[in-house]
Amino acid sequence: MEYKTLIFKFLESIQISTFAYNFSLNLFKFKGIITIFAPNFEIFMALKPIKSLLALCLSLLLLSSSTKVWANETVAATKEHANAEEGAFNVTETILDHIKDDHSWHIWGHTSLHLPVILYTSKGVEVFSSSKFLDEHHAPAIYKGNFDYKIVEGKTKIVNTAGEVDKEASKQLWDFSITKNVASLFVSVFIMLTVLLTAAGAYKKTGIKSAPKGVQSLMEPIVLFVRDEVAIPNIGAKRHGKYMPFLLTIFFLVLTNNFLGLVPFFPGGANVSGNIAFTMTLAVCVFIVVNLSANKSYWEHIFWMPGMHWSMKLFLAPIELIGVFTKPISLMIRLFANITAGHILVLSLICLIFIFKTVFASAIAVPFAVFIGMIELLVAFLQAYIFTMLSAMYIGMATEEHAHDEHKELAHH
Repeated sequence: MEYKTLIFKFLESIQISTFAYNFSLNLFKFKGIITIFAPNFEIFMALKPIKSLLALCLSLLLLSSSTKVWANETVAATKEHANAEEGAFNVTETILDHIKDDHSWHIWGHTSLHLPVILYTSKGVEVFSSSKFLDEHHAPAIYKGNFDYKIVEGKTKIVNTAGEVDKEASKQLWDFSITKNVASLFVSVFIMLTVLLTAAGAYKKTGIKSAPKGVQSLMEPIVLFVRDEVAIPNIGAKRHGKYMPFLLTIFFLVLTNNFLGLVPFFPGGANVSGNIAFTMTLAVCVFIVVNLSANKSYWEHIFWMPGMHWSMKLFLAPIELIGVFTKPISLMIRLFANITAGHILVLSLICLIFIFKTVFASAIAVPFAVFIGMIELLVAFLQAYIFTMLSAMYIGMATEEHAHDEHKELAHH
């Protein structure tokens, strides 16, 4: 009976289910009963296989119970580790960090190009490197210049001695810094000037009658496409030449920045076309050109629609006036949203590898990211085309001559 006492103590010391514990107790009681009340040896020998089978069942139950306890502890530890890792890797912060503007331009590894910070305050102009905002451990730091400056949510702010933002002083701060998007815009302008001036110089040497060569053969089909498919159909054969420089500038500027944004290494990777300030500036330029080019007929159709009853004229006038502003706003939002959405989608697919914490996730994430990247190449050209075409359409609507006599006849009838 001593070995039974030891087993009972062992069963109580480990974490097993109540069913397994009760079953083991009944098993040993059952064995004692059989041993005591068996009338002869033959009955005992006949029940011996049954006892062996019951002992096997007991062993399996003990093994499964202890395994379940170990598994639960392992899962709990794994969840704790996963939560800690998940807290270390923030998907939203990672994606927004890649598409937002910054005072430095990442090149490779821990190497970055620190861009100049240009500030104007009540104490004058102050210029310094953006590296001053980082300490020796690349952690955010406060730069002590004419004031104490600190980067807060991507913006340069003046802070007090406690490190808190001084709102009153920050209102008098004018930031003319060269950020990553501004530097990328300079790069795109340099590329455009180099390519276009090279093509123009070649035309001066060879003339327009000879076959285009080199850069000419690349630029001529694009220029003819903008003229024949965008400018002439929307503005007209007589008036399109006046607006071709503006339309070509918009087309090549948007196209170049869209393509540079798809290059994952320096000097690409900046999200210029996905910056609302850039698209808003282009939309404001279109708004100014359209309204300065508008003729008398255009404004008459907005404020006093010809051929309509006076009551309908009063009803349509505010709607048409709102349309004057919603057209450039739609240009601004469309370009911004499409380019930003493409970058976010590619980055989200890449982040799947870090979310699942396994290299096998790259078997799905990388091919899909490459596929979306190829689609973004098409979208880059398509958005430049749509922005230019709608700009030409708005210019054509503003400069179009309307046949008022037909409207008057219709109103008379």
